Amino acid sequence: MKRIHLDPVGGLSGDMFLAAMLDAYPELEEGVDQVISAIAFEDQLKVRRVPHDTGVLTGSQVKVEELVNPNAHHSDHTHHHHAHHHFRDIRTILQSSGLSGAVKDRAIDIFEILAKAEGKVHGVDPDDVAFHEVGALDSIADITLAAYLIEAVGGAEWSTNPIPMGSGRVQTAHGLLPVPAPATLLLMQGLPVFDDGVPGERVTPTGAAILQHLRPKTGGPRGQMTLVQSGMGFGSKRFESIPNVLRIMSFETAHAYVADRVAVLEFEIDDQTAEDLAIGLEAIRTHPSVLDVSSFAVFGKKNRIAQSIRILCKPEVTQDVQALCFQQTTTLGIRTLTVDRTTLPRHLVQTRTGQVKIADRPGGMTAKVEMDHPADHGGTHQQRAHLSQNLSRDALNQSQNGALE
Repeated sequence: MKRIHLDPVGGLSGDMFLAAMLDAYPELEEGVDQVISAIAFEDQLKVRRVPHDTGVLTGSQVKVEELVNPNAHHSDHTHHHHAHHHFRDIRTILQSSGLSGAVKDRAIDIFEILAKAEGKVHGVDPDDVAFHEVGALDSIADITLAAYLIEAVGGAEWSTNPIPMGSGRVQTAHGLLPVPAPATLLLMQGLPVFDDGVPGERVTPTGAAILQHLRPKTGGPRGQMTLVQSGMGFGSKRFESIPNVLRIMSFETAHAYVADRVAVLEFEIDDQTAEDLAIGLEAIRTHPSVLDVSSFAVFGKKNRIAQSIRILCKPEVTQDVQALCFQQTTTLGIRTLTVDRTTLPRHLVQTRTGQVKIADRPGGMTAKVEMDHPADHGGTHQQRAHLSQNLSRDALNQSQNGALE
């Protein structure tokens, strides 16, 4: 499993993301010119990674040069191309490009995230949004290259440290705006943020849109992993008290473990009939973010027989599941804690007669026929076991052959 972790020390922008990724994965730099050619910008723009040294830290910056005017170089990555581009036009450029389908989809999605935020701020349909700062040719290149790099590293999990809010004012095409600017503030919703007391624009709309596209987990990798690559991407701005750098760290594990966090909700019931409690627990179990519901017979106060209930759910829906527990059971209180969890990757294989669950264990794959499969019903125990064994073997062969293709 691969986990790529972002550490926005100084902040996050499109060019900082590119610089950090190319610093960590220099072998991907040879694809940059191909991406620019695929969107037919090769006669207008030149994008290159250059070494950067602050005197304390070293890494990379990304430079964009406009070839229309060879004397105009973007040494500070400022967008000097003043043409406005509507989202519908940018989408057409990307759809008609020579990019791979996956890179097209990622680039369009990032721009759509931007368009929806800008549209909400200005009260217009996303298709009618006219981009200024993020509509110039160099920023179209930024987002397209970000999509290429994200796709090129494969099926990685992404995570991030909290991003700095920043403060003060920023000059935009719409005039002087507070930091974070209104569209950026919308794009930061749902992301982990904090205020480190350093003023200035710390996160750009492009940087926030890329982060929203990645849907990263919060915090670094849990469990034992190996750091295999890292990169430092510097922005053009300078802050007095902190380096304006984005760090990227790539981790891998030899095992197929997946580490995440789950919320555990626990309570006891001693005054609800078994029939009604069964109906209530089934209603809780059907919530899309509930992972498991278990009940155990226990002795409660006054030696009354009771049921101890344990529910696992995704942490972000804890309050919704708590409300459902109060609605469906007679409990008056719920104990809640968040715990680390390690799971094995698994998937279902459809055989000729039903589904089999395949688990990818460190020692090899294992198979188990789903309990509601017809093989688990009817006949003797020996007959059911024999049929399940055959189905499991077929599913393993099918899964292993698919992995080799």
